[in-house]
Amino acid sequence: MEHFLGWLQGNLLTVFSVGVTLVLIYHYLIEKENSVKLSKRYRSSIFEAQSQIFLNASHYLISGNKDLAIKEFLNAVDLNRETVETYFALGELFRSNGEIEKAISVHRSLIAKESMNEQMRLRALKELAKDFDKGGFVDKAIETYKDVLKINRDQEEIILSLCRIYEDIEEWEQALNYRILLSKIGRKNQSETISHILVQKAKSHLEKGDISQCNEDLELAFRYAPSVSAKILRLKLYLIGGHIDLAKSLFFELLQENPIYSSFIFVSLEEGVKTKGFKQNHYRECLKLIWEFFLKIKDNDLTPSPSVILSKVRLLKEKDQFDNAYEILKASFKSEENQSQVMKIEYLKLLMDLGKNEEFLVEVKSFFDSLQQSLTRHFCKKCGYNSDNVFWRCPQCHEWETIQFRWKI
Repeated sequence: MEHFLGWLQGNLLTVFSVGVTLVLIYHYLIEKENSVKLSKRYRSSIFEAQSQIFLNASHYLISGNKDLAIKEFLNAVDLNRETVETYFALGELFRSNGEIEKAISVHRSLIAKESMNEQMRLRALKELAKDFDKGGFVDKAIETYKDVLKINRDQEEIILSLCRIYEDIEEWEQALNYRILLSKIGRKNQSETISHILVQKAKSHLEKGDISQCNEDLELAFRYAPSVSAKILRLKLYLIGGHIDLAKSLFFELLQENPIYSSFIFVSLEEGVKTKGFKQNHYRECLKLIWEFFLKIKDNDLTPSPSVILSKVRLLKEKDQFDNAYEILKASFKSEENQSQVMKIEYLKLLMDLGKNEEFLVEVKSFFDSLQQSLTRHFCKKCGYNSDNVFWRCPQCHEWETIQFRWKI
């Protein structure tokens, strides 16, 4: 199935052109049935010419020559300017070929045609919005997507496109509005995503020093869903306020419920907070107390996870407790679940730091024998995007909370 979907994606335009050819055949038969005022011989000659054009276009698409395919579609337009599907196919080809201005021109011409019915005009408007979007004309794309919604608000694809754009440009208020709208008409539950967006809004208020508004947005985020990002921000606020007991309790809860995210929690807390009038030294002192609390947590009180183990090892190394870090890693390898390459890298580093040269040589040979992929720490479980940075929204496929910690490579 995945192989078929991959083939379909790579040959989308070819499939599309064949589809258009079938549509033309359909229209030809309809015209024949309704006795259009053209001679049978003339109608047949048009149909035969169009069929040959689309066969040629399909051939060029299969061979990867989009430019010649476009010329064939232009020939079809010249032959019969009332064939609307030809225009749509041509516009799609222009857009996929990066010729955005030509695609825009084709779809604008469709919108301007007096003979177009409302359904086809709406379709052309949607294609025009995609042209602007693909071309990077953000403001025009937003405006045109909104024009589509004025005609018909039940357009899940259009609303999702607006969500993506507003999230890309970090206009969180608008992103929130359209996610809420999407939750009303879409089939997928948006609560978790809305929570993440509200967290982004809260963080922007925090950076401006508006703690009150930050707390208000964060409370609303929890009402939608207690997302991991919401809990991490609340943990930061506890540290800012010096509420150590509350911070410890929430931190322990996060580790118990989401052990796989422990490395993200550590990175996020280490980033601190960029806000006006914020006392970084006070925050760091509070954070040290959390780290000390974490190191004292017994292993059997937490779900075994490579992410938790690595977080503990890195903290111990920062405190120059290399022997303790070595013992923890060595003990963790007794479990089959913890036979990860990332942990092996940390183990190799410790062996070098501790001068255990013989053991290092044995382990490094084993490591290189099994090394297969990149060493990025995080990846998107949906599209495979790799990064060492923490991302709650994938920069590649734009999905929320698809990030995974790579403990196996």
